[in-house]
Amino acid sequence: MPPQADQAIANAPDASAPVADAPVECVDIAEIPGGGALHLMRRGDDFSIRFCGDELMGNQVRHSEQALATLACERLGARDGRVLIGGLGMGFTLGAALAAWGPAARIVVAELVPQVVVWAKGPLARIFGTSLADPRVSLEVADVHDVIVGGAGSFDAILLDVDNGPDGLIQLANDRLYCNWGLRAAHAALRPGGMLAVWSAYKDADFRERLEVAGFAVEEVVLPADVDEADGWHIIWLAAKAG
Repeated sequence: MPPQADQAIANAPDASAPVADAPVECVDIAEIPGGGALHLMRRGDDFSIRFCGDELMGNQVRHSEQALATLACERLGARDGRVLIGGLGMGFTLGAALAAWGPAARIVVAELVPQVVVWAKGPLARIFGTSLADPRVSLEVADVHDVIVGGAGSFDAILLDVDNGPDGLIQLANDRLYCNWGLRAAHAALRPGGMLAVWSAYKDADFRERLEVAGFAVEEVVLPADVDEADGWHIIWLAAKAG
């Protein structure tokens, strides 16, 4: 753990202090393969993961990450398939997938950053609950792109939440997930009738067009960024492969 994290933990406020008065502290820093870093931040009992000062996710707002799984499962109908989740994050999509899919489903989570897995079993364990111990789950420390390319015809659903949208924010190499040939690889990795679902913090008409060019029938769902406010929106693209 880096010195900054040690110091932050040493200066942690009394648990009885009101959250509004608690300082924001850096719990840990995770180096990203290829460059850059993720920061796990805490304020009282609340956590967030940040990149270059931008909050990627926080435990207080999770509904759109959960919707990524629940909407895809609803559109598919069947609850016994094989699901690939790109990005472990705080486990919100994984938890929703476990709730949506049935006992015969198999869920593969691909996480690029090893330290994120450490966080899930350590400071974020309360948020994850028992998700990682579920027998339906297998966790791979791997680039989800590589899992997609190596898994032709093997998934019923692919759920992607590895950036703030369809571009390589966290890692420039992630652009290959969203370009024409990357989407064709995702199409090939899906079984007939399968579903690619992509989370985004913003709209992107060009990305929708690329999904259609890759052979998907596309539905765009717009959700409020915060269920208690209507000043921001998140997007989920549900891209279906013909059966």
